[in-house]
Amino acid sequence: MSLWEFFQGRYDDLLQAGFDHIWLVGLSVFLCTVIGVGLGVATYRTNRPREIVLAITSAFLTVPSFALFVLLIPPLGIGAPPVILALTMYGLLPVVRNTITGLREVDPSIVESAQGMGLSRTQRLTRIELPLAWPVIVTGVRVSALILVGIATIGAIVDGPGYGEFIFNGLARVGSPVAVNLVLAGMIGVIVVAIIFDVLFAVIAKLTTSRGIR
Repeated sequence: MSLWEFFQGRYDDLLQAGFDHIWLVGLSVFLCTVIGVGLGVATYRTNRPREIVLAITSAFLTVPSFALFVLLIPPLGIGAPPVILALTMYGLLPVVRNTITGLREVDPSIVESAQGMGLSRTQRLTRIELPLAWPVIVTGVRVSALILVGIATIGAIVDGPGYGEFIFNGLARVGSPVAVNLVLAGMIGVIVVAIIFDVLFAVIAKLTTSRGIR
């Protein structure tokens, strides 16, 4: 069976796996963005807490994904929950680091001018600092999304949804005629999802960034 014939025969399954992969990564990116930006905002002004947060989020990326997914089975079971938690952990570092970097690169004179105009600390953060840092922050989110698209495939070892199921099924059938088609279908699906997220965040960055700082 050719790859094209395989795609035609498994079209519905491939499409469903694509939707599953997108929502799995999308939810994880949303969670790590909320948490990561919050941690960045909370620590970018103070050295010790900033170093601790960066060290912890960096350590998450050193944990082998196979091991982490398996370790999360006892508390969370199998399926999407352990995959979402693991992906959220893996996606934190780019978001936290870029949030801190973006906020620290804001020109202090601009912040001082806003303070002189009577803006409160919260107003300076929300109206001045975060908008100016946003291009850097959204770049971190974009990088995180692309990383998670690939890692999400490994979630198939705990019955996680997405294209990982095709890849692992193919690897389990090495030597059979359908093995290569399964792996290639999963790989192509992951590449398509990565392109979708990359384009999506490029559009989001353009629409949400002020013209004056693009």
